[in-house]
Amino acid sequence: MKYRKQVRYHSPYSFVANDARQWAEWEVDYLKYDWKPNDVAHIVEMHDALRATDRDIVYSLSNNAPLCDAPALAKYSDCWRTTGDIRDTWENFSKIGFNQSRWAPWSGPGHWPDADMLVVGLVGWGPKLHYTKLTPDEQYTHMTLWSLFASPLLIGCDLARLDEFTLSLLTNDEVIDVNQDPLGVHGAPILDTAEEAVYVKQLEDGSMAVGLFNKTLEPRDITVNMRQLGFYVKKTVRDLWRQKDVAETDDTHTVTVNPHGAAMLRIY
Repeated sequence: MKYRKQVRYHSPYSFVANDARQWAEWEVDYLKYDWKPNDVAHIVEMHDALRATDRDIVYSLSNNAPLCDAPALAKYSDCWRTTGDIRDTWENFSKIGFNQSRWAPWSGPGHWPDADMLVVGLVGWGPKLHYTKLTPDEQYTHMTLWSLFASPLLIGCDLARLDEFTLSLLTNDEVIDVNQDPLGVHGAPILDTAEEAVYVKQLEDGSMAVGLFNKTLEPRDITVNMRQLGFYVKKTVRDLWRQKDVAETDDTHTVTVNPHGAAMLRIY
């Protein structure tokens, strides 16, 4: 049997303007424009068609956008997928999560790199859903990273069948505040090794969000240095997942982080 290589072509006839007008009439709020490979000409075409309507429609590109197009992506779209489809395994989501820093210069209000949907709760395709294969600690890492990146928090699970743990992950207002911070900074690492990582994100009120990540299969003490963060006077350390202040220091703060887990702090 012979197989023909699949090649995807754009049609010689464009219906983009018609589609955009129809979506506006339907009062659509969000467009996921999905094709691969992305190309700037078609990105701009749909951008112009959406902006020609009288409706504010979020323009989201998918998927696996090339870094070389970052200036155009930031100019002509509201958010763009930086990766292929995410899977609910440590190997897949951690590879995606710990490789987003290259997009930091292109993140900000109105233009957001999108690391793909959250794989928590009941996930899958079609009727055959399964509970995420991520451990609870891996899910904390997932939510912490995506919040520090200001990545769109797209819920991919069955909302009608949320368990208490998944609901707590998705509704922690102090964690969500970091993701939604108006300054729009994309968190970046000050330490990132095979064993651990420390990510920081400046917040609009002058405080700083810090993520401590344990990539190993054993509990690990991870330390954050106040002076390395630019703080030279005593600051309060708040645990955002537990929503409580845990220390005051002008020196260092150490947290024992669970295997594949994360701690999320706010220094203020």
